[in-house]
Amino acid sequence: MTEVRVDVEGRTLTLSNLDKVLYPRTGTTKGEVIDYYARIAPVMLPHLAHRCVTRVRWPHGVAGSSFFEKNAPAGTPSWVHTAKVPTTGSRGESRHGDTLVFPIVDDLATLTWLANLAALELHVHQWTVGSRGQPRNPDRLVIDLDPGEGAGLHECASVALLVRGKLAERDLEAWPVTSGSKGLHLYAHLPGRLDPEGSTGLAKEVAEELQQEHPKAITATMTKARRSGKVFLDWSQNAGSKTTLSPYSLRGRDKPWVATPVTWDEVEAGAEDPLALEQLRFEEVLDRVADHGDLLTGLSR
Repeated sequence: MTEVRVDVEGRTLTLSNLDKVLYPRTGTTKGEVIDYYARIAPVMLPHLAHRCVTRVRWPHGVAGSSFFEKNAPAGTPSWVHTAKVPTTGSRGESRHGDTLVFPIVDDLATLTWLANLAALELHVHQWTVGSRGQPRNPDRLVIDLDPGEGAGLHECASVALLVRGKLAERDLEAWPVTSGSKGLHLYAHLPGRLDPEGSTGLAKEVAEELQQEHPKAITATMTKARRSGKVFLDWSQNAGSKTTLSPYSLRGRDKPWVATPVTWDEVEAGAEDPLALEQLRFEEVLDRVADHGDLLTGLSR
């Protein structure tokens, strides 16, 4: 196993197997993954700040098996910030006094350390933690637009415009992000008055209103059998225990797609033309950021 010792903002890291291919279809190596996360860090870190990070790791690449990891693993460097938080149920309540110790990704060294562990996907809650690790109320809401069989990103774009309207009726501005898989994520900044149960209820209210108004195109029902040809509005990811792929995170798919912030002009074009909006690879995302900066600047206030 080849190893390289590097200095990352004053932290010494040992990087291994940089030539290992993690995405066989594109030949993308672990070294390229680490490089992507290093280069995207200036715009990604604000969206990870103060959030517990659940990782999905592919130690043998995306053609192999993966596993979710919540607790900081054995061997976590002492300088990695962590938060010890109660294990929560779907409504955000503590269960049996159990706790989890999550890493907090607040600097480039921690992001690089996770990339070296083949943590391709970084998932976060919609709530942050305080200075002592205590969970705060969520500062953002998310609705995951997941297309069922026979639907795709084109249908998601059309539905996203409807969701934007419903959120606007509630004085909430929406930011669209491609999911890096099949659909779209829509975020809205919350003023902090709602707890996870309240934000979940708000997202569910929006989803069910749209299901009632557009029953042939939209479903708010979890049952997969009812999603064919429709876009499922997953409101449940606002629950205290649930997470969503972070903006700018890679996805463990056959290609190195990224959860990519897009403009509403792009979404509107995607609603008109099925070929106008697509999932983007990490090279394209780096180019977009170089040209436009972070399209989600207003989300992390």
